Amino acid sequence: MGNNGGVSTATASHTAPVHPVVNRPNTTTVGFIVWLSSELMFFAALFAMYFTIRSVVPDMWAQETEKLAFWFALGNTSILVLSSVTCQLGVFKAEHFKPRRTGGLLNLGKWGLVEWYYLSFVLGAIFIGGQVFEYATLVSEGVAINSNAYGSVFYLTTGFHGLHVAGGLIAFLLVIGRTYAAKKFGHREAVFAICVSYYWHFVDVVWVGLFAVIYILQ
Repeated sequence: MGNNGGVSTATASHTAPVHPVVNRPNTTTVGFIVWLSSELMFFAALFAMYFTIRSVVPDMWAQETEKLAFWFALGNTSILVLSSVTCQLGVFKAEHFKPRRTGGLLNLGKWGLVEWYYLSFVLGAIFIGGQVFEYATLVSEGVAINSNAYGSVFYLTTGFHGLHVAGGLIAFLLVIGRTYAAKKFGHREAVFAICVSYYWHFVDVVWVGLFAVIYILQ
């Protein structure tokens, strides 16, 4: 109304209270990371065993490490590290929900999750083959798991890691199979592929540590 004692009216706007958006972590991913933490403790125990026995019999280490093929192991390590790169390229495709290639086989830019995980599987299998070849060579030179303390520690540490690599190869096949079986590649399939990549990266990092300890520090 007017300014002479009149009643003024105002429109009241009622707005709903704004609630903050809570982004809960994916339970599958969290559980997988917790499990990887337990695996980290397992390998930490293997490293502790290696250094403990090495400190007890250092002369044996000086004698037995001369039989290691450093350059062969370095090449094999490079293959495993490269597989981690190809695995991550597959993860990028999974995050963009691109399960399979959209172009020619030689056009790497058009590859999807499946192709990059196939390549990662092949590289990992080559690593295992190289490790088996190295084992056979060392056994022929008298370094066996029951030959002495060094042989026991060497085969336990590298052997358990090799089993983890084999587990990762099986996981790659499971991801590929699940991708083919899915009617539509969605969030669950992507999360599964990403969790497998966490495991593979973990296995690669552990091997880099083992390589540094066994082949470089000796």
